[in-house]
Parts: sequence; structure tokens; C-alpha cells
Amino acid sequence: MTTNDDVDWDTEAVTFDDEPDHGLRDPEVRQAWADRLAAWLPARPADVLDLGCGTGSLSLLAAEQGHRVTGVDLSPAMVDRARAKLAGRAAVFLVGDAATPPVGDERFDVVLVRHVLWTLPDPERVLRAWAGLLRPGGTSHAFGSEGGRLVLIEGVWGTVSPVGIPAERLTGLLAPLAQDVRVERLSDDARLWGREVQDERYAVVARPSTQ
Repeated sequence: MTTNDDVDWDTEAVTFDDEPDHGLRDPEVRQAWADRLAAWLPARPADVLDLGCGTGSLSLLAAEQGHRVTGVDLSPAMVDRARAKLAGRAAVFLVGDAATPPVGDERFDVVLVRHVLWTLPDPERVLRAWAGLLRPGGTSHAFGSEGGRLVLIEGVWGTVSPVGIPAERLTGLLAPLAQDVRVERLSDDARLWGREVQDERYAVVARPSTQ
């Protein structure tokens, strides 16, 4: 795992889906992510903003579960692949920065972000901005009294020179923003990654305090 500055994501788009947890081509890996998303996202149709969407694999799972998806990625090549992958579905993909997504005044029921926050220089500011993209109180058809939510999938990769954001740090950053923060450990589920992993991988589901 490298930083954004080290990677040409347009070039990487060609082989990005070769990684088991990127392309979700293996039926077992795909089902493992589908099951997790079903638990993290609302049961009824909702508007989901997938930031740093890559080739749209999680966006596709969300759309298959009945949600309306807006995906944002900095790489035009990634966005092209996401558009092709979700052609004909209730999904829109935009080229833009995940930290400042080009969605204008549009608001969402869910902000979904996988393996992006750790790369950004000011995660505290970004989390505030993402929380501000949620509809206050959620939409009654999607959440009832639950309110909107952030779904953040992150980790710390490697052992010699680890990179990432530990769950403890992320929950600390969310503490001033969220009234309900749940951490779900993902390292022990090899199905998600297509192999056994030893490093820290997790998801955080948070409902901002303004909901």
C-alpha cells in the first residue's frame, strides 16, 4: 500500500480489479463484501455517496441492494470503468477529489469511503466535511429515526513501515462529531481479502451528532 502521491491511478485502473478485494471477481469475496454492506447500509433504498470509488465495485454492490449511488474518484480512468460496470443502474460517477466532492448542495443518506481517509492530509477537516454531506436526520423512507451515517473502511497496512490510520485514532477524530460510533474488525475475515491478513483492517459506522 502506497500513498496517493506515489501512484498514477489512471495507469493502475487497468489492473486495479485484479486484487481480490478490489474487483470482487471471486464469488466468495464478493458475497463477503455484499453481506457487510447489507449490514452497514439501510435496509430500504437510500442515496449513497461512494468517495474514492475506484472502479465501482462497492458502488455496484450497493446498487444491487437497491440504493441510488453517486461515485466520486480523482482518476478519470477509474470513473470510466465504474460507469461501464454500473451501466443501466441508478448510479452517477463524477471525477473529483474525495476530500471536496463535486456534489454541490446535494445531500446523502450514507457517505461510504474505503481506504481513502488515511491518504488525506487533514482527516479531521475532511470528516467534518463528509458529515456535512449527510441529510439531517436522514430520510424517513430510508432510516426512520436512525439518521444518516458515515461508513468508513480503513486500516493499517504492513509491518516494517506500516501506513494507514488506526481505529483508535479514527474513533478519536469522530468523537466530537458523532453520537454513535461502532467499530467492526475485518482482519479476521479472510473472505473479504481473498487471503489471510495479519494487519489491522476495520470499518467504522458513525452517526453524526447533528442528526
